Amino acid sequence: MLQKFLIGIDRFSMAVGHTFAWCVLILMLGTSYEVFMRYLLNNPTSWAFDMGYILYGALFIMSGAYALSRNAHVRGDVLFRLVRPRKQACIELVLYFIFFFPGVISLVIAGYGYAHDSFGYKEVSVNSPVGVPIWQLKALIPFAGIMLVIQGIAQVIRCILCIQTGRWPKQLHDVEEIESMLQHERHEHATSEGAR
Repeated sequence: MLQKFLIGIDRFSMAVGHTFAWCVLILMLGTSYEVFMRYLLNNPTSWAFDMGYILYGALFIMSGAYALSRNAHVRGDVLFRLVRPRKQACIELVLYFIFFFPGVISLVIAGYGYAHDSFGYKEVSVNSPVGVPIWQLKALIPFAGIMLVIQGIAQVIRCILCIQTGRWPKQLHDVEEIESMLQHERHEHATSEGAR
């Protein structure tokens, strides 16, 4: 049941990450349209720059929990992967409480203040000649922080389970890097060769 709870959190982070991944397509289409208008028709748009940084900002900030659920954040893997899983879990558990949760909770609190103020006076971009609204982007800051807190709780539970059992619990995987796939294939090949 606990494993289903953890996978449910992973699925939620994945759904939000996949939803905001569509920003890449919209960003590409908008940028292509701007290039066409600016360089071929000599008639640049007044909204493309603002659309670009709003969509890129939304994509970047809302992918944090998804990346955390996939262990995609940067860390010292060179040394970290040399220690046993139980020790890895102990290290991660301590680091979550020293660095991760204080930083993310600060993001939620400060982000809520920014979003509240921005929504209060319907903030628009100072770089835009047409006054593109940006309060909705600032509204994503506390939401992204809450997503990180939720995924962080799942990761802490995984650390505790790993400390108890000596192995990492299964995580939901929808995308895998080529290097990881090759390592799994080599391991499976070596296991099947050893069984013969």
